[in-house]
Amino acid sequence: MHRLGAVRYLNTKPLIHGLMDDLPECTLEFDFPSRLADRLNDQQLDIALIPSVEFLRGRSLTILSDACIGCRGPVRSVRLLFRCDPRDVRTLALDEGSRTSCVLSQVLLRAIHNVTPKLEPFAIDTDLAATTADAVLVIGDRAMSIDAPGIVEDWDLGEKWFEFSGLPFVFAMWVARSGGSSEPHRDYHAIADALEHARDRGLADAHWLSTQYHHHYNITPAECERYFCEQLAFHLGEA
Repeated sequence: MHRLGAVRYLNTKPLIHGLMDDLPECTLEFDFPSRLADRLNDQQLDIALIPSVEFLRGRSLTILSDACIGCRGPVRSVRLLFRCDPRDVRTLALDEGSRTSCVLSQVLLRAIHNVTPKLEPFAIDTDLAATTADAVLVIGDRAMSIDAPGIVEDWDLGEKWFEFSGLPFVFAMWVARSGGSSEPHRDYHAIADALEHARDRGLADAHWLSTQYHHHYNITPAECERYFCEQLAFHLGEA
């Protein structure tokens, strides 16, 4: 039995649509991106949808599938909120559920405004009142619904990255522990196929998924479908 871990946000729904019907011998658990990376590293999971930056840190990991969470422009669910002019930022609160977006926010601040702020945590499941930082990174479902009084500028990091670089961005991808080998375990090939089939099935059923989940996130079915089909990218080659 293999243990899989997936991100618990709305953006993952198309990636796991019907997945466990194809993998009855596996288990699937949900968590925040940063925790999935830690659990994979601690061998509590065999395969997980982890922040892309964690794959680049050089651990014994291998990309298992071309299914991913990425974007080629505005993404809606990764936001950097400013209480002052971005050029004046001295403190940056980073969403503790994130890893990749934490790095991306710092890269963009440094590249665009030559700003290197002091970092502090922004706890999961809290609101903006929990921090007094000049800028706050918010990801996932919280970013789509957070009340943001007093914000003077709001960066969609997918959009800001594309404006800056002209390139797409990958936030998370399916990764397996490789045990020091560059090739995944032979049992993982069927799982890799199932991950891609689930992604394809989820995109084909995006309208239905939107009608099922939109009300949990205070958005309309049309907004949810646009999020799945236009704002997110789920193919590693595209993202």
